[in-house]
Amino acid sequence: MKEIKGKFLTGSLMGHILRMTITGTVGITFIFLVDVINLFWISWLGNVKLVAAMGFAFSIQFFSVSVGIGLMIATTAVVSRSIGQGNRVLVRNLATSTMIIAVMTQVAVVILIVIFREDFLWFMGAKGETAKLASRYLLFSLPSLPVMALGMSGSAILRAEGDGVGAMLVTIIPGVIAVFIDPFLIVFLGLGLDGAAYGIWVSRIIMATIALWIVLRTHDLLARPNINQTLVTIGPYFSVAGPTILTQLSTPVGNYLLTGVVAGFGDSAVAAWAVINRVTVLSFGGLFSLSGAIGGIFGQNFGAKNYLRLGMTFRDGLIFCLGYTAIIWVVLLLLTDLIAKAFNLDDEGTKLVWVFTHFTPVAYIFSGTMFVACAAFNNTGKPLWSTMVNWLRDGILTLPVALWLSGVFASSGVIYAQCLVFIIVGLITTLWGLAYVRKLSKLEGI
Repeated sequence: MKEIKGKFLTGSLMGHILRMTITGTVGITFIFLVDVINLFWISWLGNVKLVAAMGFAFSIQFFSVSVGIGLMIATTAVVSRSIGQGNRVLVRNLATSTMIIAVMTQVAVVILIVIFREDFLWFMGAKGETAKLASRYLLFSLPSLPVMALGMSGSAILRAEGDGVGAMLVTIIPGVIAVFIDPFLIVFLGLGLDGAAYGIWVSRIIMATIALWIVLRTHDLLARPNINQTLVTIGPYFSVAGPTILTQLSTPVGNYLLTGVVAGFGDSAVAAWAVINRVTVLSFGGLFSLSGAIGGIFGQNFGAKNYLRLGMTFRDGLIFCLGYTAIIWVVLLLLTDLIAKAFNLDDEGTKLVWVFTHFTPVAYIFSGTMFVACAAFNNTGKPLWSTMVNWLRDGILTLPVALWLSGVFASSGVIYAQCLVFIIVGLITTLWGLAYVRKLSKLEGI
C-alpha cells in the first residue's frame, strides 16, 4: 500500500488556498445553483406565493444543509489530520466511518424536520396557501438529504486529500445537469414546486454517485465498512462535528429569525428575501468555500506540527478575503437591476435588492475573515470557539438589531442589521484568531 503524504505540508500556501478555494467556489456554487435555478423558473410562473413559499422553505432547508456542511467540515478536519500523520490505513478507515456517520445523522435530521415542518413554518409567519405550498415542497425534497450527505462527505474527503478538482466535479456536474432538467420538470411538464423538488433529488443522486466513484476509483480512500471502527470513530468525530454543527446552525437560525421579521412586510418582501438569500450564496460562495478549503491546510499542518505555516495560512486567507470581496462588490453593483428583473420583483423587492448589493459586500469582508479564524479554530482542536462567536453573531445579536433597524428602515432594516452585526463580530473574531495562530507559531521547534 502506497505511502500517503499531505499535499499542503510544502509549497506555496497562497497557491494552495487559491487552488482549493477556486475549485471549492465552483463546487459550492453548483450546490446552491440547483436551488437558484428552481427559484428562477418558479418566479416566471407569475405567482408570488410560489416564490414566497420557496423563501420560507429555504429558511428551513438551510438548517439541514448547514448540518451537512458542519459534517463536511468535521470530515475534512478528521481525515486531513490523519493524512498529515502519514497513516494511510487510518485515513481509509476514518473516511469510511465518517461517511456512514454523516448519512445516519442526516437521516435523523430529515425525520425531525419533516415531523415539525408545519410548526416551523407557522412560527416564521407563513400563512394560508403559501404555508401549504412550502410544507409540500419540504415533504418532497427533504428526504434526499442522506443522499446529499454521501456526496458532501465524498467531497470533504477529496478536499482533505488535496484533490480540489475532484471535489469540484462532485458538485459541478449535477449543477450542469440541473440547468437542463429543472425547466423541463417545472415548466414543460407543468409540475411547478413538485418539479423543483424532483430536480433536487436527481442532482443529489448524481452528486453521490460521482463522489463515491472518485473517492474509490481514483484515490482508493475508502476501506470496507466496519461497525466496530465506525463506533470507535463516533467519539472523536463528534468532538469536532458537534461544535461544528452547532456553529453552522447559527447561520440558519439567524436567517430563520430574520425571515420572520421580513414576513411582517408581506409576501413581496419574502419573495425578495428569497432571491437575496440565493444571490448571497452564489456571490459569496468563495468565502463559504474558503472556510472548508483552508480547513484542510490548517488540519494537515497542525497534524504534522508545522505550526509556523498555520500563521502564514491565516495571513494569506485574509488577503484572499479582501481581494475576492472587492471583485464581488463591483459585480453586484453592476447587476442590481438585472437581478430584480430576472426574478420579476416589484418595487419593494427591487429596493431590497439595491440595499443588498450596495452594502452587504462590505460586511462580508469581515464575515470572510471570521471564516478564516473559525477554520483555524475547527482544525486545531478549538471548535467550541467557533461555536461561541457564530452564536453571538447569529443567535444573540442579529434579531434584536434587526427588530430595531426594521422599525426605522422597514424591511431594508433587516439587511442593515446583518451588515452591522457581521462587521462587529467579524472584527473581534479575526483579531482573536490572529492572536491564537501567532501563539501556536511560537511552538515551532519546541
